[in-house]
Amino acid sequence: MNRRPAARAFAGAALVGLVGGWLMARRHDRAHRHDLFSPRAYRRFAALGWLASEGDADQVPILLDYLTWEPVPALRARARQVIASLGAVTP
Repeated sequence: MNRRPAARAFAGAALVGLVGGWLMARRHDRAHRHDLFSPRAYRRFAALGWLASEGDADQVPILLDYLTWEPVPALRARARQVIASLGAVTP
């Protein structure tokens, strides 16, 4: 019995799944990039992810305001990481 076609089909399906998942995650992050002050923590997390990948130093003042506003310690820590990745000094 030849198992090679099944292995190729599995590898192809896995690759399509990975690419599809990556594209959906990017689309979600892009859709929520303006939700930094949203009442929903997951949307704020998505906005921080977008800023980490697409942001620049112009967003640092907004992130500093966000640090004083954010009630969730894990999201404040993530914001500090984003500020550091943008090249600014974190408070």
